[in-house]
Amino acid sequence: MSVKAFRTQRAAKWPKYRPRGDVPATSATELTVKAPPEIRQYVLKALKLDPKQRWLSYPEIPAAEEIMGLTSAINQEEGHIDIVPNQISGAWESREEYLSAHYELLREDSVALLRDAVAYLKEEPTLNDTHEICVYEKVYITGITFCPKGIATKVSFSPARSGKNIVWQYSSRLIAGSMVALSPANDCFKTQCLVAVVAARPMDQIKERPSKVDLFFADDKEASFDPQQEWIMVQARSGYLESTRHTMKALQVMKNEKFPFSEHICGLKKDIGCPEYVKLDPQMKLFSDEYINILTGWPSQPQNNLDESQWEALRQILTKRLAIIQGPPGTGKTHVSVAALRLLLSARKEEDPPIVVAAHTNHALDQLLNHIAAWAPDYIRLGGRSLDENVKKRTLFEVLQSSSTPHLTGSALGPAYGKIHAMRKKMTETLMPFSIESSHEPLSAEFFHKNGALTEKQYQLLCDGTSGWTGTGLQAKRDPMSIWLGDGVTEHRVSYEDISFSYEEDEADLEYEQLKEIEQERDYLEDDIEALKGVFFPLKETFVGISDANERANVDNLWEIPPGHRGSIYNMLRRRAKAQVLRRYRQQVKEYNAIAIERQIGKWEQDYAVLKDAKLIGMTTTGLSKNRALISALKPKIVMIEEAAETIEAPVTAACVESLQHLILVGDHKQLQGSCSVTDLEGDPFFLNVSMFERLVQNDVEFRSLSLQRRMVPEIRRLLTPIYDNLEDHQSVNGLAKVPGMGDVRSFFFCHRWPESTDSLFSKYNHNEAIMVATFFLYLVFAGTDVNNITVLTFYNGQRKKILKVLKENRHLQGKHIKVHTVDSYQGEENEIVLLSLVRSNADQKIGFLAIENRVCVALSRARRGFFIFGNGDKIAAANPLWWEVVKIMGDEPMESRRIGYHLPLTCENHGNKEFTSQAASANLQQQTRPESEVKASYAEKLREYQEFASGDVQEHDRILAEVQQAEKAEDMLARLDAEAEANLFDDEPVPNTGTLIEDAASIVFSNSNGNGDQILNDNDNVHTRRRWVHSYDPSKGLEKLTGNAPEISLLDL
Repeated sequence: MSVKAFRTQRAAKWPKYRPRGDVPATSATELTVKAPPEIRQYVLKALKLDPKQRWLSYPEIPAAEEIMGLTSAINQEEGHIDIVPNQISGAWESREEYLSAHYELLREDSVALLRDAVAYLKEEPTLNDTHEICVYEKVYITGITFCPKGIATKVSFSPARSGKNIVWQYSSRLIAGSMVALSPANDCFKTQCLVAVVAARPMDQIKERPSKVDLFFADDKEASFDPQQEWIMVQARSGYLESTRHTMKALQVMKNEKFPFSEHICGLKKDIGCPEYVKLDPQMKLFSDEYINILTGWPSQPQNNLDESQWEALRQILTKRLAIIQGPPGTGKTHVSVAALRLLLSARKEEDPPIVVAAHTNHALDQLLNHIAAWAPDYIRLGGRSLDENVKKRTLFEVLQSSSTPHLTGSALGPAYGKIHAMRKKMTETLMPFSIESSHEPLSAEFFHKNGALTEKQYQLLCDGTSGWTGTGLQAKRDPMSIWLGDGVTEHRVSYEDISFSYEEDEADLEYEQLKEIEQERDYLEDDIEALKGVFFPLKETFVGISDANERANVDNLWEIPPGHRGSIYNMLRRRAKAQVLRRYRQQVKEYNAIAIERQIGKWEQDYAVLKDAKLIGMTTTGLSKNRALISALKPKIVMIEEAAETIEAPVTAACVESLQHLILVGDHKQLQGSCSVTDLEGDPFFLNVSMFERLVQNDVEFRSLSLQRRMVPEIRRLLTPIYDNLEDHQSVNGLAKVPGMGDVRSFFFCHRWPESTDSLFSKYNHNEAIMVATFFLYLVFAGTDVNNITVLTFYNGQRKKILKVLKENRHLQGKHIKVHTVDSYQGEENEIVLLSLVRSNADQKIGFLAIENRVCVALSRARRGFFIFGNGDKIAAANPLWWEVVKIMGDEPMESRRIGYHLPLTCENHGNKEFTSQAASANLQQQTRPESEVKASYAEKLREYQEFASGDVQEHDRILAEVQQAEKAEDMLARLDAEAEANLFDDEPVPNTGTLIEDAASIVFSNSNGNGDQILNDNDNVHTRRRWVHSYDPSKGLEKLTGNAPEISLLDL
């Protein structure tokens, strides 16, 4: 294919990227909008670095020196980096000190892990993957893509150092927005380092052999194109630059901006006035047609079914320029937010800018927007990571597709596309010698002459030397350089071995969960239409000289060089010519990327033309930072941040654009905090995980707290007493249905002493506890609870995987959506019944995540009518004061009300009798021990037996059992219960496992055996016996005498 044909073919594809608004001719009726100059002004400010101050001199993406630890911020002798501590108590001395400190903390959190990864690999070049880093070898450049966002470089690589076959569709490795570092393979970060951000990870290419991924190089001056250069690439497993880079840039820009609310945010000023626009016009309709002065005439009686605390919170939102609302679990903070937004929108004037609503996660944002849609369906959602089908219809991309956009005058978008097209032509000419069509023979003599590797005389003599024997046949088509080389070159081949490792479920499953959380909670891409697109130019250089001796072409006539030395001379010429091409290429990359910035300005200008007339715009806090140039140009007066306590401070600071008059923060600082990639930055003295919400509340800045919860039955809500001392119950929670199969028991702490374990990724799990939880889950389903009404929570991914695996393998749950989540991913959610697996059980009384009160708060507050905890109660209570309080609440009750013990109290729905179990039937869940036909037959037989029994003399049977028990056990049982009611809950050993685990996969009715496989029969009536205690029981050793040598009953025995 000729150069001309290549250009024509690619150019034909480009017009589809042209904006609809960039048409010169407009109709008489078409609306014309002038592109706002504020967007360009903002971008120019963001691009300007100040070398006088360290934090203002950093580029958006870290440079190689920073990743290699060569900056002045790092003390090379002592091996540490100096960071200004975060001040969470008391006022900051200045707003500049505040901005710089948060920038430095965020920068370290973004850079440190990759910097460490590079240091590890530099020290040990043969290092394989660890739980901290991922290493990719045999990395080669295979082409470039002329993207609207910039030049993307496609590389192929081998993940062999992982030691496993990676399930890429479930893996968070190399997702778009991840930061990586590359170095020549023969250098391995000793002197050279290239920093790049993953531009795209096409699934069809990442799964090939070799795998391929697209990169944006951080520094134009370091861009490379050489298809024969081998690289090594490293990535930190944790950390995600895309979620912080735009916030850091916003903090730098704010240094030279007006900073609204700085007197409260930095100076902790406690006197909070009303918003300026309210001061000018305080008249507003609340929930009637009557206007009132909300500053002086606020009604004393709540309206619109709001309780008193919600009514006061609503007043705070509408009348305070900085409104902070704490909403404990189930108190309806989202309801208050929606009510406030409805009133703010109803009072909004036609010429007012949009109201901006942001949330930490996409999921929380979409939930809020779905509530808003009921009365404001014309909102616009910025960012394309929504998983909600209804919200997707209101993304900016969909709105642009479904409506006519105003014609823009003075927009940068149209000219930018024209410049991109021209620059693509120029760069194609530069790289054409390395195209696929040029790869069938060595680089041409003309190429070397053009790029200064051959002098004019050398070139002429080389061509003249072939003039006498290149007149006919194939020789006439061969280049003089190819003829001169003869057999002095060979093909450059890269061998990617067939990786035959086994698939490791642990990593795949863990990374799958991480990937889903990242996709939903971090806006790492713009709209889906912004996925990598553009013309792809493949690169290939087939030949390399056979000898690589360090020789120079010091003669004018290359034909005088012996054939055996020509390969090394060819390699020398290649290096010399490529150096010239590389300089030219890097300059062109710089120019192209500058045009891409112009194109981004033009895109924001186009978005502005649509968004300026919107009433409400929703986005994540990350999306707000990313689009801050656009948001600033819209000049919003009102910004509401939902989940503000789960967001670290800097993104909320970035939301304070210059036009802001009213900032509303809604959240709960006693639930989940923000997260950091570097755990050393959490806690004293850096406190990077502390939100602005929490800091302001702890420094006595005025806030309102909701106090009436509508989620949990009182028995569950009481567990939150150590955390919320003023939380009350709404009357509606008293009427919630009981848990089938559990009688009046709505909460219970099942205690055990089964030891924990650690998986290959250092996550904790507890095998026996996982089986017990899964079996109880199945029991609840058999008792009549819908699978969708049960959620299993745990603090550890390792345990989540174990429980989910056991449940998914059970045939009774096939095809059903099973909800098993980590606590961190379940904030803001609730379900009817929650099973909490605590996992930790060790001699050292280490409880890890269970010691973090914010996480515990979330775990204790997700259930509505049934909450069941599984764990080593005595160890956990002894290790942590909060858990001690929880155990006391569940255990310091009369025997009949006690909700903790070593046996689960199961209740027969028909007769109200209780059965107690302290072990699970693991084989019931594994179901791998017997053929399908045998399983079905056994199951059918036992089911038939039970049905016959249930429809027969069950009442007579119960009467006989009761008489026998009363005669033989009543006096001894009552004496024991009276004595042990005063005993410490955990003084005694738990009941040992006296029964046998069920080995029969179909035994879901009874499991009574004498150890020899014989069924135990009652001599009086020759029917299966069942152990029942209708009254109180002891949670620890109290049942040991009663059980005697009787077998342990299984949860599946009902």
